[in-house]
Amino acid sequence: MGDAIVSDTPVTDEYIRKGEFNPLWEQMRAMDPQFMEAYLRFRDVPHQNGPLPPKFKELILVAINAATTHLYAPGVRRHMANAFKAGATKEEVLETIQLVTIMGIHSCNLAIPILVEEHEKYCHSRDGGNPA
Repeated sequence: MGDAIVSDTPVTDEYIRKGEFNPLWEQMRAMDPQFMEAYLRFRDVPHQNGPLPPKFKELILVAINAATTHLYAPGVRRHMANAFKAGATKEEVLETIQLVTIMGIHSCNLAIPILVEEHEKYCHSRDGGNPA
């Protein structure tokens, strides 16, 4: 019987397997895989614990990714989709985007087109329903 191979970076491996690994992290992973592993473990703490329901956590992550200082469209898209799956409404996501515009209107320029696309995808995947 062969020995099972045990990874030194199981959290990183899981992020990659689930499609949640940011390609921008790849160079850091190549240079220091243990640092990347430690970062992802740290990052996971508030996602897996705490009193906030998943919907609120995802709305906060939409705001962070849409913020003028970040403007990371793939993160906006991923967390919007997760927020819808966690029960957020189109209006709640819109208000989240509106709140982050305090930092600058560029947040709307990035996030509103994504909101329209992600809400339509969610409605169609849920029940083939009307995206209105």
